[in-house]
Amino acid sequence: MNTSPARNTKVMNRFDLTSRLVAKLKNEEAVVGGIGNTNFDLWATGQRAQNFYMLGSMGLAFPIALGVALAQPKRRVIALEGDGSLLMQLGCLSTIATLKPKNLAMVVMDNGVYQITGSQPTPAAASADLIGIALASGLTNSSWAADEEDFERLIEQSLVSDGPMLIGVRIDDKPGTGNTRRDPVQIRERFMQGLGVR
Repeated sequence: MNTSPARNTKVMNRFDLTSRLVAKLKNEEAVVGGIGNTNFDLWATGQRAQNFYMLGSMGLAFPIALGVALAQPKRRVIALEGDGSLLMQLGCLSTIATLKPKNLAMVVMDNGVYQITGSQPTPAAASADLIGIALASGLTNSSWAADEEDFERLIEQSLVSDGPMLIGVRIDDKPGTGNTRRDPVQIRERFMQGLGVR
């Protein structure tokens, strides 16, 4: 498993990676997108009823995805989050490691900045290795993707692996593609229909 710091991995593009991920979804997997550009790129890949687009609250993609994974253990759940948002909810990593949902995969998109609020540097830019933190939190199946092909391999692995998995990717600072429709009720209702609970 590649556990080298993010700075030793290729800098990739968030929309390209999100498109590659969505192209591999074949079984109504749930995808939870964190706020900002992570969310916008998920929206731009095509609006699936099984996608949840988080609005307005940083750091909740992984906790929401954990809840979905526990509530629907037969459904694969994938969460997409930015480095700044994950840094605001680091405690969720140890909670996920403790609960060990077998159907949860997480992707942290690390560009080293709080991009949506003005591109202020995050601690991940200089000192914090998010995959190292995940490993120390008990998420033993955590690694940096070396490049796009490695990312695809890790996503394929996450769709069949038995236990929570975290994939770190280094991304550029390109803005998000598209813009999520900001209607929380519509987003919630469509997601619940997509999960078969409405």
